[in-house]
Amino acid sequence: MNNQPIHYFWMRRDLRLFDNHGLFKALNQYNRVRCVFIFDTNILHKLENPNDARVQFIHQEIVHLKKILQGNQDSEMWSDIEVWYGDPILLWRERLKKKDVGALYCNHDYEEYGVGRDDQVKQLCQSVGVCFESFKDHCVFEKDEVVKSDGTPYTVFTPYSRSWRAHLEQNPIQHYPSEDYLQNMDKFIAESIPTLALMGFNSFDFIYPDRHVAQKTLRDYQEKRNFPAIRGTSKLGIHFRFGTLSIRQELSSAIPLSTIFVNELIWRDFYQQILWHFPHVKHGAFKPKYGRIEWKNDEGDFEKWKNGLTGYPIVDAGMRELNKTGFMHNRVRMIVASFLCKHLLIDWRWGEAYFAEKLLDFDLASNNGGWQWAAGSGVDAAPYFRVFNPTLQTEKFDKQWDYIKEWVPEVFGSQYPQPMVDHAFARKRCLTTYAAALNSITF
Repeated sequence: MNNQPIHYFWMRRDLRLFDNHGLFKALNQYNRVRCVFIFDTNILHKLENPNDARVQFIHQEIVHLKKILQGNQDSEMWSDIEVWYGDPILLWRERLKKKDVGALYCNHDYEEYGVGRDDQVKQLCQSVGVCFESFKDHCVFEKDEVVKSDGTPYTVFTPYSRSWRAHLEQNPIQHYPSEDYLQNMDKFIAESIPTLALMGFNSFDFIYPDRHVAQKTLRDYQEKRNFPAIRGTSKLGIHFRFGTLSIRQELSSAIPLSTIFVNELIWRDFYQQILWHFPHVKHGAFKPKYGRIEWKNDEGDFEKWKNGLTGYPIVDAGMRELNKTGFMHNRVRMIVASFLCKHLLIDWRWGEAYFAEKLLDFDLASNNGGWQWAAGSGVDAAPYFRVFNPTLQTEKFDKQWDYIKEWVPEVFGSQYPQPMVDHAFARKRCLTTYAAALNSITF
């Protein structure tokens, strides 16, 4: 019987065994390290759709990790992963009662729920003399690593990005080759993984984005990224979201290939540090005066927008792509978000919540930042008087209607609806409404 304490690495948004900061630290500090993943009922019970592709993705990745860890049990590299289902606080409280846990390592979470959860688990560990350590893994730079000279956070992207790049030059990317130390994993056989059915979810056919992006895609990124009908973007969002890829490895690969793609990774860090420094953005406008906007909030209009029946083909194509695949091209995300907020005068938080429900790559910081950008209420936002014209956007980015025809095949038929609102009218109404709220001039 092995009397050595068990040292846990708690996986969350880092579902990989390679270049994993917290896992690397655990494996270098201890022998007998075990990975554990928790299907958190506090999160799962809020998901209303039993066909949630993200839950299935996580489940598939855990199965994949389990197979890798089990490997060849005649070698020194094999192990397993414990998979729990329930409330993490209660589960860790019960696990710590066994008095055989030596340490609990994990990587940082930045969202309100995750931060509070981790604080509680840390207190549980400390109360019984168990070491709790957390590490940066999800971001390149986090929290207050990139701030102004006076220590205050940046709220405009361009100066933040310049400072971020300067910081990278002074602090080169550091990798954490956890894959080289798997011999320090505990040799044990775990119980079977809870099934999707047990957790109230279904298994179904779904095609997930590839976790590999071609070098050519990155080299052509600046030229092709705005055209939704072609594969000009990486579609790596879901893999960054759940940590099946290393942000450090992807950044290292991208630097010699595409400055613009690196910029997208910087945006990711930018929105994370905004959420960290200004947690109120989760619930309302970054700029308080935008909270005074008198939204129209017509539920019928919202349903048409959700279902891709607005009569604006580029908007409808984007929403149908989202509903079918869990993905929407970034250029189209800006168009549909602007349409909801400014053409229909529906509160950006309605759209943010719908994207949170549907997007495979849903990330609170980026989703919130993007929606507030579209509404004009956030940091470094589009000015409120910028109202995307869907027709002009189509002419510029889907001139041959290839993307539209893929997702709105009836677009030229009599059954396709007329535009639900006139663009010129909607723009004028938007400017008047916003101006009234912001105590500006009336257009």
